Amino acid sequence: MGTTASTAQQTVSAVTGPPFEGLQGCGGMDDRHSLSIHSFQTAGPHNSRAKSIITNKVAPVVITYNCKEEFQIHDEVLKAHYTVGRISEATQEHYLVQGRYFMVRDVSGKMDALNTTGSCGAPNFRQARGGHAVFGMGQPSLAGFKRVLQKLQSDGHKECIFFCVREEPVLFLRMDNDFVSYTPRDKQNLCENLRGLSPGVQVESLELAIRKEIHDFARLSENTYHVYHDIERFREEPHLVQVQNEDDIHVTEEVYKRPVFLLPSYRAAPPQTDSRPLEHLEVVRSFIRMVPKGRQIVEEVDHTLAACSELHNLKETVFENQKMLEGLGRDHLQGNGGQEPRQQKTLQSLERYFYLIAFNYYLHEQYPLAFALSFSRWMCGHPELYRLQVKVNLTEPVVTGEPAAKEAWVLVADEPFSPDVLSTVREMNVANFRRVAKMPIYGMAQPTAKAMGCVLAYLTDPKRKHRQVSWINLREEAVVECDGQTYTLRERGNLKEPIPGPAAFSPEQLEKLESQLKARVLAFPKRLEVHPDREKQTPFQTCLTMQDILSQHRDLSYQRFPIPDFCAPREQDFDRLLEAMRVALAKDPSTSFVFSCLSGRGRTTMAMVVAVLTLWHINGFPEMGEEEIVSVPDAKYTKGEFEVVMKVVQLLPDGHRMKKEVDVALDVVSETMTPMHYHLREIIICAYRQGKTAKEEQETRTLHLRSLQYLERYIFLILFNAYLHLEKTNSWHRPFSVWMLEVAAKAGVYEILNQLGFTEFETIEDKPLSRLRYRWQEQTLSPGPVLGDFL
Repeated sequence: MGTTASTAQQTVSAVTGPPFEGLQGCGGMDDRHSLSIHSFQTAGPHNSRAKSIITNKVAPVVITYNCKEEFQIHDEVLKAHYTVGRISEATQEHYLVQGRYFMVRDVSGKMDALNTTGSCGAPNFRQARGGHAVFGMGQPSLAGFKRVLQKLQSDGHKECIFFCVREEPVLFLRMDNDFVSYTPRDKQNLCENLRGLSPGVQVESLELAIRKEIHDFARLSENTYHVYHDIERFREEPHLVQVQNEDDIHVTEEVYKRPVFLLPSYRAAPPQTDSRPLEHLEVVRSFIRMVPKGRQIVEEVDHTLAACSELHNLKETVFENQKMLEGLGRDHLQGNGGQEPRQQKTLQSLERYFYLIAFNYYLHEQYPLAFALSFSRWMCGHPELYRLQVKVNLTEPVVTGEPAAKEAWVLVADEPFSPDVLSTVREMNVANFRRVAKMPIYGMAQPTAKAMGCVLAYLTDPKRKHRQVSWINLREEAVVECDGQTYTLRERGNLKEPIPGPAAFSPEQLEKLESQLKARVLAFPKRLEVHPDREKQTPFQTCLTMQDILSQHRDLSYQRFPIPDFCAPREQDFDRLLEAMRVALAKDPSTSFVFSCLSGRGRTTMAMVVAVLTLWHINGFPEMGEEEIVSVPDAKYTKGEFEVVMKVVQLLPDGHRMKKEVDVALDVVSETMTPMHYHLREIIICAYRQGKTAKEEQETRTLHLRSLQYLERYIFLILFNAYLHLEKTNSWHRPFSVWMLEVAAKAGVYEILNQLGFTEFETIEDKPLSRLRYRWQEQTLSPGPVLGDFL
């Protein structure tokens, strides 16, 4: 097709990158992409008494006389700061928008499935069923948009409000007596609009910047610019359009807002059922169970979708993408790929459906209150919907049937990922075994059956005398023990990341997956055992699940509380930990608690702190001395005194005490693991600083996410301690998760968490991960392929 465009760099000043990366509005474009006339007008010397003429072929000519200045720009100066390219060797070379994009006509005749451009002025113009005064349409030209307005007025509509929901920049160039729409497209994907506008960049400013570029390009090319209409066959491409001045180029606001002056009853607004049920989706089932009148709310959304489905049926799209994705699963396992774009579209369509349901829930609650809260603030008062949104993610792999038998996934030993920093393997047969001083609280890495026997013998010996041991496993990934060593499933192409169980899975379902994995491991005579540094064929003689290990030790109580790594525990995770401890202590006050995860570090440390706080509330707090004065770099932040933390502290009754008790608990737990150099409070600032100095973009993003997740962990610990204090008189009858909804949410805690960041160092408005919606989704985004069932 000839779409592998080649670009010829005229200078090293051009900027390239992924779609929208580095795109700037008017303010920043001149600095990064072009040297424009405007930049010389603001930078030229000004001396009203001087009279000078500078003649230089590579610089502007400045003539000053009688307080007047004239500027002349040599074409060579402008050309030197632009990038040129071509679609193929057979097409003409020309200047590229924003250093890399081609301007493509975004509306073609075959898009108009309803054939309404001629009669109504816009492609696919239609009205919602049922007589509702709700209309939809494709992108019209300027003249076409005027015809749409005329049609609506002739049909008796006295007032019209238009919503443009396009996220990509759109420019309208003159064609005969009309202005038609063009969008910048990447050379590698000319059929798709650009997505993911860089944080902080407004599309309106970007359109103005591109218009200025096109005008400059035209001045350098005899008042013409090159655009594309046929991006399939490239016949007679590119086309030339005449650009005499900037009035020959319109931006979106000009097309939609100028009719306000001509048609007073028109207003422009900025962007802000099928019979088959979607209740097989876990997110829909959970919503119906969770929300009063949840089924009615979902059915109303389905009815509305059916009324607006003449051209696009959202539910049908979800079904179609699901079926296609399931069909691609086998091909992907065999190396044919092709899933990622489809899985992204599936996720996007389902997320749209979920937010329509959430918005209808908002309408039900806020209509009687005259919409006292905006939708975004209302969502912060319903954090359970953000938690529920995690279940929208259909990209989670499921360890069932075929996937575990194929070569896409392999069993990888845990040992390389849990180094024995505390040197306890020799004595206890498990890495990083430790105890909180003077408390029956222990932590360790993933144990084997042999290690668990050793730990039990240690805890129940005559010196420690624990009659009952409660082992709480915090891992969210499926784990099996093969021939005395523990293994997890990992993707062959990404051995560093274990494949987590689905977010919707209960502990029982996760353990069922382990049983299925065990059966598959034992079903084949030869297995591929993969270590990070080698792989070999090896026949396993034995395979045990965590429940199998438990059955070998009658004096051991075992519970599975899957918690995503790095993240703050969910509200219900605190409920489970607290309830497990209370039940165990009611049976035997001398019960010891042993927590484990992969390495015995992150999740284990978090759970140990929760246990320390719980026991202090039950048995009494130790004496806490005066706060030490620390004189080291970042001392304020290693003490957890971030601005967002202090906002939460100020909200809570006796907030400074709540924080101090958590800090002491963190210090007590961390004293047992000094060689790990891991202190939950201190790694917050460490991860943030490392992210700022990282070389790779992905590493920067990961470290930024980690710093926010650690910060959120810390805040949740403070909130949990406040809950233990405030609800103690009622014996914690109200669970922490309910308290967070009924008390903390109303106090504005989730609004603070929805603006989580390091405001003392940077603005957070342009950082999506600071928001609950994006940050909580990250805890289940799997690096592996999409396989298995939709949940």
